[in-house]
Amino acid sequence: MEFLVIEAVVGVMILLYLFETYLDLRQYAVLKLPTLPLNSQGVISPERFRKFRAHSIDKSRLYFVHEFATTMVDCMILLHNILPWLWKRSGSLVLCIGLNAENEILHSLSFLAAMTLLSQIFEFPFSLYSTFVIEAHHASIEKTIGQFLKEWLLGQCISLLLGAPIVAAAIGIVQNGGSYLVIYFWLFSLLGSVATTTLYPRFLAPLFNKFTPLPNGELRRKIVNLAASLNFPLEKIFVEDGSKRTTHSHCRDTDEISAIIAHEMGHWKLNHTVYAFVAMQVPVLLQLGLFFFVRQSNALFQIFGFDTQPVVIGFYIYQHIVMPVQRLLEFCMNLLSRSSEFKADAFAKNLGYGRALRASLIKLQDCNLSVVNTDPWYSAYRYSHPPLVERLNALDESMNKSN
Repeated sequence: MEFLVIEAVVGVMILLYLFETYLDLRQYAVLKLPTLPLNSQGVISPERFRKFRAHSIDKSRLYFVHEFATTMVDCMILLHNILPWLWKRSGSLVLCIGLNAENEILHSLSFLAAMTLLSQIFEFPFSLYSTFVIEAHHASIEKTIGQFLKEWLLGQCISLLLGAPIVAAAIGIVQNGGSYLVIYFWLFSLLGSVATTTLYPRFLAPLFNKFTPLPNGELRRKIVNLAASLNFPLEKIFVEDGSKRTTHSHCRDTDEISAIIAHEMGHWKLNHTVYAFVAMQVPVLLQLGLFFFVRQSNALFQIFGFDTQPVVIGFYIYQHIVMPVQRLLEFCMNLLSRSSEFKADAFAKNLGYGRALRASLIKLQDCNLSVVNTDPWYSAYRYSHPPLVERLNALDESMNKSN
């Protein structure tokens, strides 16, 4: 019986992988098309398009290999009871360093450290290949091995410093939450989201990139005036230095930069952040309810090879059991996000930035070597932001109606 349940979970994982691979193959076929979409012809040079196309095809091929390997590893972990084996070994490690393995927080941190290490070993070759083969070839990236390792180590250290107390607090809440456990955990996740949004731009982003105040000039004047006209609470304006990562040319035209900022301020003016935040609470609460339902099922833990019910293991079991539900919720949030992007584009157009926004979107596509041709099914399922072609179509239609 136990093995049949695990086989069923693995079967669902494989079916989901096959469905998503089908969408990926549809997109891959579109990427290989040798012609530009109609609304991009004449604004993206054939040479740049060939570069976009080659870059996207190489990234897709690596993605196919990565997803196949990831799915196979996940299946092997479940079918061969790797999780309970690693849980026991991580408990032994806690004992070896003289700590109490009966302490679930210490045991869980040891387990997560081992899982993270194994995950990073698996991901490291893909990251190296992506950075120093694909990006170095197509994007003229100037990052050195030393910079890559420094950023990787810095990221791991930050994850450890922030992750350990968060995991400890989450376990403590689950252990002591009682009948209000879902509410307490929801408030905890809410606080974490607000803290992340507040702390990242102020303290974490500067560790990876250099930010300097925007000097006085026409661009600063336009941004300040735009913010004042919308009653936007503008405090400081910084410029991010991305030259360490790539030699791509970036948008320099002040009207085009102002158009992008008008789009972003449109999100604020139209309360998209608030609406998205409120809408996100529905799937968050649903997933929390499902998670704690899974955790209360002692039989599920036994099926997956555990005699106890550790919080972090409950999370792993939950992830595998409700994966299709998670994908459905992500799809719904993508639909909401895409709708907000179209509305923010329309907001910038109504402020008189329609043509400048159109030009800036094309330049951003050029800067990022982003995909030009997209399959509609793939786009709807994968993208939280509508692709360039769809945004240009919407802008062109809106501007034609205005004229």
